[in-house]
Amino acid sequence: MTYVVSFVGDSGSGKTTLIASLISEFKHRGLRVSTIKHSHHGVDVDYPEKDTWRMKKAGSFETVLVSNKEIILQRSFEIPYEMSIHEVLAHMFEGVDWIFVEGFKQSDLLKIEVFSSPPVFDKHLFQSDDFVVAVAFDFNQSPSLNTSLPLLNINCPLTITDWILHNQDRFLYSCPLV
Repeated sequence: MTYVVSFVGDSGSGKTTLIASLISEFKHRGLRVSTIKHSHHGVDVDYPEKDTWRMKKAGSFETVLVSNKEIILQRSFEIPYEMSIHEVLAHMFEGVDWIFVEGFKQSDLLKIEVFSSPPVFDKHLFQSDDFVVAVAFDFNQSPSLNTSLPLLNINCPLTITDWILHNQDRFLYSCPLV
């Protein structure tokens, strides 16, 4: 069984920092976590003159780098194509306990919305998106929010880990047909 939770919020809101902290907490508890990061920019994990860079620049649709420690897959779409989160999840390794997704705000995944301080209350997803199940923010820098959703202190990854694991049945992923 794999569980999936998405962390959404504005750029600079602390999503990556929170996810990195949660990964450590989950790993400490013996759980295996994978991550997916959505980017609105081009992706280049290679650098000029490396063999895989040369293959990609020559026009390879997919370039896979494999060692005895890791595998990296790069796919170049001939025309722009926005993959759905479910298409991306279908490519993930099945032997993980959790997948943390950063982004994909418009998806139908359950989400924790992350605020920087102080949040601007008139433009956040939790007010209109039924898939937002909790809000994480800095309790020291922001006033309390008027919502019935669980409020999580972004500075307490242990507490957030406990909350996620206590509610893990909600995050069980069942892949829809993609």
